[in-house]
Amino acid sequence: MKLHKNLIEAVVRTLQQIFNEGKYADKAIEKVLAKDNRWGARDRGFIAENTYDMVRWWRLLSFISGETKIEYETELTFEKGWHMFGIWLLISGKELPNWQEFKKINQNDVAKLSSKADATRKIRESIPDWMDEIGEKELGEQWDEELKAMNTTAAVVIRANTIKVSKLELGKLLNDEEIETFAVTGYDDALILKRRSNLFKTTFFKDGFFEVQDAASQKVSAFLEVEPGMRVIDACAGAGGKALHLSALLQNKGRVIAMDVEQWKLDEMKKRARRGGVQNIEGKLIEGTKTIKRLHESADRLLLDVPCSGLGVLKRNPDAKWKLDLAFIDRIKNVQREILSSYPSMLKKGGKMVYATCSLLPSEGEEQVQWFLKDHPEFTLEKEQRISPAKTGFDGFYMALMKKN
Repeated sequence: MKLHKNLIEAVVRTLQQIFNEGKYADKAIEKVLAKDNRWGARDRGFIAENTYDMVRWWRLLSFISGETKIEYETELTFEKGWHMFGIWLLISGKELPNWQEFKKINQNDVAKLSSKADATRKIRESIPDWMDEIGEKELGEQWDEELKAMNTTAAVVIRANTIKVSKLELGKLLNDEEIETFAVTGYDDALILKRRSNLFKTTFFKDGFFEVQDAASQKVSAFLEVEPGMRVIDACAGAGGKALHLSALLQNKGRVIAMDVEQWKLDEMKKRARRGGVQNIEGKLIEGTKTIKRLHESADRLLLDVPCSGLGVLKRNPDAKWKLDLAFIDRIKNVQREILSSYPSMLKKGGKMVYATCSLLPSEGEEQVQWFLKDHPEFTLEKEQRISPAKTGFDGFYMALMKKN
């Protein structure tokens, strides 16, 4: 694709919002793209993809630019943003245009520093020191493989809404619109796009035939072993991705109570539910311990998709690498334990619950479950599963199914 200065400028402006203003990458990209409706699909793709990739490799880019301190902790000027983009072009194997903005870039220095960066994992894989230390401590040699996997671009995966359409039917409908997909063995409702496409403009999205949801995330709801007619609580529902999947698995029968501490997320879930023809879902705001107590032993199934570090989804949210810190990890582990201490009271005797995180760290997964089981002998672990980005290409998840005896 021919380079255009206005598109590179848009990338730099987006990076400034992310690093100088602390905006989330997806929101910053969305805001910049909304400013100019003259951009076509290729232009918009260029801005989004280059922004995400530069955020993903920010520490490496900073090192090659000659920074002696970590660049993401300093102010990103417009001139510096252009300089970083030029380095990004070179390490991506692209030719550097003979533009004034790139005059200060020494291509020999870039090559030497790029080669030098290969010797140090935290620079080569572009992560903060603390993240490299905790990853190696908890995962050992596997950390290398997971890092490589998380520095690849995430595939676009959708979940067929089986309330309205089967996975096979959806694949055929999208193919007729020249949107090619393929299925993956072991993921009942998942289709992966062969090429990126603006799915949200399709009639099928507006009619609720599918939701965008990673294949690993789709495994979590299925892991809960729900059956039509059951009363199911998704206690950390967020905007409802897994709750809507549970509704489909229940065949729109029984009841799904989707709970969260933020009303705006539940409002978003209601919109998605209407679009998907979901009739068995109810949103409930958690306003304190009383909300939990009112639902004492009322659920046949309970999903605890708890807040976590998100270290399993860095390929989708690369800016999280620069927003997270060790203090947050410690705080979120305490939140997980607080949820495990009180929320299981909503489960009936004989019922089952799933504890799930999108983290790679055993300290947020297996170790939390063992802590819970030691304190709650009335629960037994039936099965657990870890989904590895390195082994599957999908997001990283941990899930444990426990029964209340």
